[in-house]
Parts: sequence; structure tokens; C-alpha cells
Amino acid sequence: MPLALLALAISAFGIGTTEFVMMGLLPDVADDLGTSVPTAGYLVSAYALGVVIGAPLLTALGSRVPRKRMLVALMAVFTVGNLASALAPTFGLLIAGRLLAGLPHGAFFGVGAVVAARLVREGRQARAVATMFLGLTIANIVGVPAATLLGQHLGWRATFLVVAAIGLVAMASLARLIPPLPAEPHTGLGGELRALGNRQVLLGLLTTVFGFAGIFAVYSYLASMMTEVTGFAAGSVPLVLALFGIGMTLGALAAGPLTDRALRPTLYGSLGALAVILAAFHFAAPVKWAALVGVVLIGATGFLTTTPLQMLVMNKARQAPTLAAASNQSAFNLANAGGAWIGGLVLSAGWGWTSPTLAGAVLAAAGLVVALVAGRLDRGAGEASPGTGGTAPTRIVARGRDGEPAPAATAEAALPADAVGP
Repeated sequence: MPLALLALAISAFGIGTTEFVMMGLLPDVADDLGTSVPTAGYLVSAYALGVVIGAPLLTALGSRVPRKRMLVALMAVFTVGNLASALAPTFGLLIAGRLLAGLPHGAFFGVGAVVAARLVREGRQARAVATMFLGLTIANIVGVPAATLLGQHLGWRATFLVVAAIGLVAMASLARLIPPLPAEPHTGLGGELRALGNRQVLLGLLTTVFGFAGIFAVYSYLASMMTEVTGFAAGSVPLVLALFGIGMTLGALAAGPLTDRALRPTLYGSLGALAVILAAFHFAAPVKWAALVGVVLIGATGFLTTTPLQMLVMNKARQAPTLAAASNQSAFNLANAGGAWIGGLVLSAGWGWTSPTLAGAVLAAAGLVVALVAGRLDRGAGEASPGTGGTAPTRIVARGRDGEPAPAATAEAALPADAVGP
């Protein structure tokens, strides 16, 4: 794999750290700024709102910007947003800083996924995208616990100063390691929007919303389940969450090769396994060893879905994949908010601390149904190709000067000789 993927992974590490660290810092922020913890929870929502707004907006505005310059610019916005958060004197300005930090999130992963796929040879695109996402999963194992600990001992502002520093390192890495990659000049916003309107792209986004909502219906209340049902002490919760991050990493490692081999079967299998494991977790939660195994498996099967979902929407919008890939990040964040809301509803109904696992299983099963319907429609339209399990070949197509798809050699010829991996 080319070194340029390391720059993308470093950037993903910083983004993942700032996205999830706020959950552990809410009491410190609330105490320092004189507000309640529930009100401080709006800081999580502000970041998610920034992702949903920024993904299509910044992708559209940067549709003609060279990819390398776009990635550096997006990380610059991310860095400024975290610096503004660290220096915010009031709760309102901290909300604005979190919103600003979230704006480039979706656009970065959208552009970054397309760039990652263009950096490697045919048949390894999914592995390249999964490598970028590894930075996000490792953030949950190392970055979030370390940043939370730092914030608890040196103050929450120190956390965001460190994340801003990571942003600067990421910008330098992107500038140094990413080869020149021009934007597709004949695609434009109109082409991106037409690609986004593809039925298979929309069904892929809907699969993301349902499938990942199943994960977040459980993850949002996992700490309470571990203390109230499983019987772990509150001090053990960070270790349990780290196990979830380990599961995510294992899922990301497996997702690349499996998706390159057979995209739709990987998606079907991961969603089906996720639904079964979430349902089983309802019964396993009271047993400590079974609960810990379940946490790892939920993280692994949940993140096993991310690469095939990302590659699916990119392939089905392959003449203009950037906006579709970025919109998939918006779908992930809608799933985050929706899953947490549905999990809260079943808890409020008095169905018990483990009831979100059953709600999550239903959501994951709904995602599987959408994916199966999409696959059947795909086969009916004659778009399938051998060996891909009902999806188009994993290929991001460059465009030539006349606006037509360029030959495969053209896309790679634009890169330096050492930019295309084995």
C-alpha cells in the first residue's frame, strides 16, 4: 500500500478522536461553563449537524478543486474548528466551534475514499478505503481514551488543543505524501447530483441509515448496560469501550479483502450477523464474559459494513463518486442520531436496559432487507458482473478530456510511478 494512505489514516485518527471524545468530557465541560450535562450534550449534536450539513455543501463547493488541495483545505477547517473549541469563552461559542469542526468530516471521508481508491491498482480499492478508516477505529482504542484522560487531568481545553495539533500534523502529511490528483473537470456539481440520484446509490444510503442506526441504538447506552445489567464498576467502562474499538478495528481489517473479493455478500453477511449478535446480546449482557465477547463482536460486525457500503455508493456513482461518498458519511451520522433516539424511546417505555439491543437488531435486519432489495433490483437491471455478488466491479472511473470515462491506464498514468500500490 502506498504511503499516501498513511496521511489519510492520520487525518481519520484526528477526526475520530474529536468526534467521540466529547462523550467523556461532557461533565467537565458542563461544570466549567456553568451548564447541565444534558445541555452540554448538544455539543455532540452540533458536531453531527456539522457533518450532515458540511458533507454535501463542501463537496459541492470543492467539486473543481484538485483533490490534494481539497483534502488539505478540509483538514485546515477541521484544525481551526478544534482550536476555536479550545479557546471558546462561552458555551454558545463552543457550540459554534464544534459545528465548524464537524463541517469537513463527511467531505473529507468522501474525497479521501475516492483518492484512496485511485492510489492503488484494480482489485485493491476496498482495502485502500479500509486502510483510511483504520485511523477512525484506532482513534476509539487509543485517541479517545487518551484524550479523555488528558482532559480530566489538564482540563477539556487541552484535549482540543492536542486535537488541533494532530490536525496540523495531518495537513503536513497530506501535503507531503498525497500525489497531485486533479479534480474531474467535466463532472461538475450537476454530474455529482445526477450520480447521487441513482436508485442504487439512494438504496445504499438508506442501508447505511438503518444498519448503522442498529449499532448506535446500542452503543449510545452501552456504558449504562455494563454498569446496570452486567455489573461492571463505572471505572471499567473505558476498558469496555476500548474493546468495542478493538472490534471495530478487526472489522475494518477484514472488510477490505472481503469487499474486494465479493462486495454484496460481505454486506449481506455483516448486516445479518450484526442483527443476530445484537439480539443475542440481550440475553448475554448479564454474564460478564459473554457481554465482553458480545461488545467485541458488535464492534467487528458493525464496522465490517462500512467499507462495502462506502464502495457500493462509490461504484454506483462511479462517474461522479465524491458527493455520493460524502453523503454516505451524512447517512452514518443520521444513523448515529436516529439510533440513539430509538434506543432512548424503548428505554423510556420501561422495557429495560437491554431493550435497545432488540431495537438495534430490528434496525440492522431492516438494513439487510433494503440491501437485499437493492441487490435484486441490481440483478434485474443487468448491472451485476461475475464475481462481485451482484454489484459492479470495484472501480472508480476517471474521466478524459471529452468527458467520457478514461481507460484504466489513464487514471493511474496521472500518478507518480510510486503512487500506485501493488
